[in-house]
Amino acid sequence: MPVANQSNASSRAPELINFPVPVAVGSPAPALPGSPVPPAHRIYFYSPDEWEVLITEWATGVAVSYRQIKQLGGSGDRGVDVAAFKTDRGLEDAWDCFQAKHYDGSLTLSDAFPEMLKILHGVVDAFYCLPDRYVFVAPRGCGPSLNRLLSQPTELRKKFLELLDAGGAATRLYDEQTLRSIRDLAESLDFSIFQSLELNEMLDVHRKTPYHAARFGASLPARPPVGQAPETPSPVEATYVKKLVDVYNEQDPASCFDADSVTTHAKYGPHLQRQREAFYSAEALRLYARDAVPDGTYELLQDDLHTGVIDTAEADHPSGLHRLRAVLTQSGQLDLGAHTLISMSNLKDRQGICHQLANAEKLTWVDANE
Repeated sequence: MPVANQSNASSRAPELINFPVPVAVGSPAPALPGSPVPPAHRIYFYSPDEWEVLITEWATGVAVSYRQIKQLGGSGDRGVDVAAFKTDRGLEDAWDCFQAKHYDGSLTLSDAFPEMLKILHGVVDAFYCLPDRYVFVAPRGCGPSLNRLLSQPTELRKKFLELLDAGGAATRLYDEQTLRSIRDLAESLDFSIFQSLELNEMLDVHRKTPYHAARFGASLPARPPVGQAPETPSPVEATYVKKLVDVYNEQDPASCFDADSVTTHAKYGPHLQRQREAFYSAEALRLYARDAVPDGTYELLQDDLHTGVIDTAEADHPSGLHRLRAVLTQSGQLDLGAHTLISMSNLKDRQGICHQLANAEKLTWVDANE
């Protein structure tokens, strides 16, 4: 890049964008015959695009330690892939920089030097304040020479200044005044800000995210026990409970006219209680999924279950009770084995999802035309 273009580029601030939300997957990575392939070995063969997706997943785990995580986009990213802010002032206050690289081999000083130049250029041009940490993130980590230098900040600064004075290809992107300013900053800089994130450390964070089990086919965390349904229906239950009351009213209009009257009914009171327990079991599964699997995974299960029962629900039935029983039976017979969550669910969850669907106006038991 000519020096003139570099000067023009220096007038453009890096574009801050929200970190993309990783997409949900329907099932974990398939299990293959033979010994399992460790996550690190899989990552070695990722494409750069897949590596970026993994970075977005990892960022959801590291974000708990920061006020906000941002990705810098556009051609003028100023040597920053991921910016982790420690205060609401963003790049104007304490922050950490993560630079993602996916190379066939380990990172070397010749790989790191241009990136270090970029970050110091961004500081001297006042695009951001100096980060507290500048962390290289690469699947194969840093090579022995670069690792040793990162462990010896004074020696790293010496090597950086030597490369800066040597005038190699990376320095030819900057004019003389910029290089002098970078050198002045580097001479007084504590080079311990430059660090590397080892892949095992990255995986330790990723393992705590909802994306780990789905990506690597690992076991899901244990599901907590399901709590008891409240004694009386809560406002969130209003729609599906009303639809159940319609079922009981159709069978016994004189005794079943609202939730309270059904609750004390000898036959339908226990039936209503079982449906509410199923609903709360499904709600517990939904909350579990929020922390254990990628966003949208539970909704995929709901959608497939709805697809599996809707024809049964829309068929002709002699009563709403027959329709309800037919749909609940059908839900238990569906093959949902491709879904990540199915190993952590039970028949009660499936029935509860039917009531969630009724609550969302996607299923109805009493057909007004029948």
